[in-house]
Amino acid sequence: MAVLSNIRQRSALMIAVIAFALFAFIIGDLFNSGGFSSTSKDVGSIDGKDISFEDFRIKVSNVEKSQQGITSTAAANRVWDQEVSVALLTSEFDKLGLRVGEKHLLAVLQADPNIGKNPMFLNAAGMFDIAKFKEYFKANPAQAQFLKDREVDAELNAKYQIYNTLIKSGVYTTQSEGKLKYEMEANKVNFAYVAGLYSTIKDSDVKVTDAEIMDYMKKNEKKFKADETREVEYVLIADEASKEDEAGVKERISGLLGGSVVYNQETGKNDTLAGFRSAKNTIEFVNRNSDVPYDSTYIAKKDLPAVDADQLFNLAPGEVYGPYVFGSYYAVSKSMGKKLGVNAKASHILISYEGTQVPNKKEQRTKEEAKAKAEILLAQVKANPDSFMMLAFSNSDDSSAQQGGDLGYFSQNQMVKPFNDFVFNNSIGAIGLVETPFGFHIIKVADKQDGIRLATVALKLEASESTSDKAFTKATKFEMDATEKDFSAVAKEMGLTVVPEVSVKAMDENFGPLGTQRSIVRWAFEDDSEVGTIKRFEVANVGHVIARVKVIDDSGLVALTQAKPYVEPILKNKKKAELIKAKMAGDSMEAVAKAVGSTVLQATDVTMENPTLTGVGLEPKVVGNAFALGANKMSAPIEGNTGVYVVKNGNTLKAPALKDFSPYVAKVKAQSAGDVNRVLPALKDKATIEDNRKQFNY
Repeated sequence: MAVLSNIRQRSALMIAVIAFALFAFIIGDLFNSGGFSSTSKDVGSIDGKDISFEDFRIKVSNVEKSQQGITSTAAANRVWDQEVSVALLTSEFDKLGLRVGEKHLLAVLQADPNIGKNPMFLNAAGMFDIAKFKEYFKANPAQAQFLKDREVDAELNAKYQIYNTLIKSGVYTTQSEGKLKYEMEANKVNFAYVAGLYSTIKDSDVKVTDAEIMDYMKKNEKKFKADETREVEYVLIADEASKEDEAGVKERISGLLGGSVVYNQETGKNDTLAGFRSAKNTIEFVNRNSDVPYDSTYIAKKDLPAVDADQLFNLAPGEVYGPYVFGSYYAVSKSMGKKLGVNAKASHILISYEGTQVPNKKEQRTKEEAKAKAEILLAQVKANPDSFMMLAFSNSDDSSAQQGGDLGYFSQNQMVKPFNDFVFNNSIGAIGLVETPFGFHIIKVADKQDGIRLATVALKLEASESTSDKAFTKATKFEMDATEKDFSAVAKEMGLTVVPEVSVKAMDENFGPLGTQRSIVRWAFEDDSEVGTIKRFEVANVGHVIARVKVIDDSGLVALTQAKPYVEPILKNKKKAELIKAKMAGDSMEAVAKAVGSTVLQATDVTMENPTLTGVGLEPKVVGNAFALGANKMSAPIEGNTGVYVVKNGNTLKAPALKDFSPYVAKVKAQSAGDVNRVLPALKDKATIEDNRKQFNY
């Protein structure tokens, strides 16, 4: 496997968790029915092996069905990553001739809780029974296909486990690497140096062109490799309430406070209707007049609108407050009364035991052992309540241990019943012990909050039909004018702002500050979307977006705008280095220092493990040169991270010879433990992958 030789040279990238997540993945359907613009049968290929569109569509559909809320694009991206990983790994399995027997398959199937813990397949002792498992499928032929599908997944998973073991065995640390690690830590060098720092030259005095940045990116293509991109600028014309709309809503809600007179067609007389202040059935009034239905929840002061929290919380029963603005609503509220202790704050120490619903126990223990330990901790806490935090930190099996057991505020019935009952039935400061399905809890009640129930009439602040029509007319005019004239000039003429270009890839969902806007991204990659193409989009709850394709980048490199903040300083420093080196002349350190307006500085006991210069930072190239020089020898100018340096070796202190480098081998081994996770990214880099997903409309 040639890939192994390159593993340590690659950047540390995490391999996706494959195992069961890879193979028990029931994937599903991406594309909306009938919504395809391409006649291609394949969504892509990996090393010449095609991925059929129909298979891909079915898998994405299954993802959408199995994971509520996932978008079709996110499902497609997930399935694509899955397909690439499986194809590359399967190819490796085949090259190695990996085979899996029945025993290994059953072990993988049993590891799935849906099978291994299924009561149908357990014996009297609660253990997985292979005979029962086989008998079930023999007696239920209709389920045979399910088993076959699972066996295919299990076989792939089992092969991956073998493959992963082989990779781990192939990544090892030698004694020579341990020796090098020791010498980097223990060898020391003392040297004098003169620094011509890049910061002594103003950035404005050094110019870097976009062409130079592109040349640098092409020379370092692997570092800047990327999918094709589009840069899209846009103008936003918001569809939002005008001042007149706001005044109208405020007038309406103010009118609801007092009574009103309406004509009754049945009686032929005017009826006087009670307003919000005097309504006999407040709840009915809210549900009849408000855009937000009545909510009977008691609300703590901290959860009320910040600006109006004091006034709202201090309302007497029946008293009314408002109008006030709450988010995108105008509101008036009436107090329906208060309730004590609607929220509580508590801390706990959880002592779990074997069989409880706690995944990460600090130690294994029986129920009896857990109870005994909990009672000891309870006695300690009662004797010294201030010790609770440290005892929780060192003993609790709950993740809240990192916060000293603090669970924050929670409402009634948010916790399991025994825990809930203790907290809400006891006063602040109470300490006690309860048992739940999670184990034994030592609980300390820290605080309680009272709540108020409010009946609120809320009217949404939104654009009226007239305001929306004006926004539509303005957006349409801008789109038409910008198609024929300069985009920025038309925006300026109409008093609009052009939002800086957003860089997107073909399968992106997010579009800059506007968030998920798949339709805009898809349009930017359509065949007829050229530089200068303009289109208007109606974006829900936002308004009208008039977008223009500004840059089409098919170079295979990251967008210039994204690379520039990283590359420009590098190129400026290179140019500054040439200017500094031109001045760095002299046959002594003092002469060099005088030439660059600096001083001779000293570095003492510096190692290659930590090549830091005081007040400057990491300079491995400079320190490495100092080690390479003979005693009292002076270097040529060295381009470092922060400037150009000339060094003069004072002396090099070699570390004592060791017979055994095992501790250092262990250090290197620990640092390289993640090397196995670089295999899949390495395989992807080596593979020829063709991605045609953008050809399909969805």
